[in-house]
Amino acid sequence: MILETERLILRPWNESDAESLYTYAKDDRVGPIAGWHPHTSVENSREIIKTVLSVDETYAVCLKENNKAIGSIGLMIGKNSNLNLPENEGEIGYWIGVPFWGQGLIPEATRELIRHAFADLSLAALWCGYFDGNEKSKRCQEKCGFTYHHTNKDVYWKLMNDIRTEHITQLTKEEWKTGFTIRRIEEHETQAALSLAWKAFSQYESPDYSPEGTEEFHKCLHDEKYLAGIEYYGAFDSGMLVGTVGIRKEKCHICFFFVDGKYHRLGIGTRLFERIKTEYPGKTITLNSSPYGLPFYKSLGFHETDSEQTVNGIRFTPMKYQEEDKIWN
Repeated sequence: MILETERLILRPWNESDAESLYTYAKDDRVGPIAGWHPHTSVENSREIIKTVLSVDETYAVCLKENNKAIGSIGLMIGKNSNLNLPENEGEIGYWIGVPFWGQGLIPEATRELIRHAFADLSLAALWCGYFDGNEKSKRCQEKCGFTYHHTNKDVYWKLMNDIRTEHITQLTKEEWKTGFTIRRIEEHETQAALSLAWKAFSQYESPDYSPEGTEEFHKCLHDEKYLAGIEYYGAFDSGMLVGTVGIRKEKCHICFFFVDGKYHRLGIGTRLFERIKTEYPGKTITLNSSPYGLPFYKSLGFHETDSEQTVNGIRFTPMKYQEEDKIWN
């Protein structure tokens, strides 16, 4: 499994990462506060890769620019955790090299692992912990939505052979899902919305279109005349845009409606449409659905107003939504 964020690649550890691992894990500001001894040599790091880090759901945190490991993050599920968890819950642990502190990289990696745990692995809850005094880890957990659950005092920590106080935090799947922010997109965020539209279209809808249709859609995303008058709304996961809908205000016509594939089946599309209904109460809302989108729009209460058509290679079915229609259906 390889996971990606805006700046990072999370990938399995390789023995060839030993030198890079040693560069950052030898620093005594990193390991002890997280509960492990600094690494003593490249060979020591290589051995730890083989015996500790080469397990399922443990990832090297790498910058996209060079794919070099600068930290580690892992998900320990059920009995593999330090907290005696049930098999549908997991614990997240992480660290990053000192030169990369203060750049928001570990919160970025943690948010992606949270998404993976809930959306891909269907876990019900996640846990995290930090030892007394580790304020950086505490802030990371708070930024990612974890809330304080309890404190374990006088814990014997075998790896360091000492006694510690550990604070435990928790995030449930339902808390994560309801934590998505739905709001109007600011003008400076419009390009991000259009980029998301192109990414999702290319992955899920383009296969149903001819090359002419794909090119026509791409042109629309760069046509200022076509884009004029569209109002955009977005779904954000900790500030990252993961879903968008664009609507022409004067016609109440939805032009774009896309959710990042990694966030499908989490109710984000439904929440975006609920926001549109709030903004346009009692209005008839129209759209032209791609073949891929038909089942979703029907689930929202849209119905066809005409048969499928093809214009400039774009296949679409005209649809509309009215509260009265939904009640009758």
